[in-house]
Amino acid sequence: MAQIGTDLNRFILEEERKYPQATGSLSLALTAIETATKIIGSHIRQAGLVDILGKTGKLNVQGEEVQKLDELANEIMIEHLLDSGEFFALSSEEMEEPIFSEKGKNGKYIISFDPLDGSSNIDVNVSIGTIFSIHKKVTGTIEDFFQEGYKQVAAGYIVYGSSTMLVYSTGKGVNGFTLDPSVGMFLLSHPNMKMPEKGKIYSINEANAKKWIDDGLVDFVESLKEKGYTSRYIGSMVADVHRTLIKGGIFAYPADKKNTNGKLRLLYEASPMAFLITQAGGLATTGKEEILNIKAKSIHQRVPVFLGSKTEIQELLSYIA
Repeated sequence: MAQIGTDLNRFILEEERKYPQATGSLSLALTAIETATKIIGSHIRQAGLVDILGKTGKLNVQGEEVQKLDELANEIMIEHLLDSGEFFALSSEEMEEPIFSEKGKNGKYIISFDPLDGSSNIDVNVSIGTIFSIHKKVTGTIEDFFQEGYKQVAAGYIVYGSSTMLVYSTGKGVNGFTLDPSVGMFLLSHPNMKMPEKGKIYSINEANAKKWIDDGLVDFVESLKEKGYTSRYIGSMVADVHRTLIKGGIFAYPADKKNTNGKLRLLYEASPMAFLITQAGGLATTGKEEILNIKAKSIHQRVPVFLGSKTEIQELLSYIA
């Protein structure tokens, strides 16, 4: 096992050496993500000092108001991912259609990403993040984005909070790295992350309870309260899932009468987070099926999301499945 304090780049290379057939392409792809998110993090830290707070006056493909930092983060991700030459195609939550890159025409991978999750919290200085999901290029068409989540070759997130952390998996466990600003390097701080089998925290927006489609969910939440669970809900998926990954419990964003198919995007949020949670020993479901088994039908498909420790997810399913 790598030692705490190992630099992310060294860690990636050491992992690559375990596979004689590896070409180094995935390592370069992960390094491009690292570089882009360091730059995004730098801009976020200056958000109150320069004119990058507030809204642009535009709507994204989801019909949501675009924040200035949303737009900037998206541009930074696109620039660095394209320049790496490792990605045949890119799909962003902020774009209506994927980008097929001339620079990446020989690339082995496609990537889906949410450049700035939780951006509605930017103006109030709450933790936000970046989420990414990598699949192999198979057909060389848009169909490559419609692969099941269990086929991801890597997924991860960066949380920009009291410290900046990068958490990722290539299918062999989950490792977390904290950015040391004094040297500008991500250093291994959370090796081989494992979720507790059971937690004491639930994370769901109870203000929407009257809109929830499944009455069993209301009963489940009430049962958690009776058992002394604590409610913690930040409203940035990265931050809420990060806490759930470390402390256990459950994160939920169910379907409701307004969002009958759920609100979170499968490619950009649900699938990569489900990959990480399951790699850490937890479970991930829509309430009807495992998230990682879903074959996407569209670039911006939405699904209900329940992520968490085995005990809480199994109990949830006894109420709603």
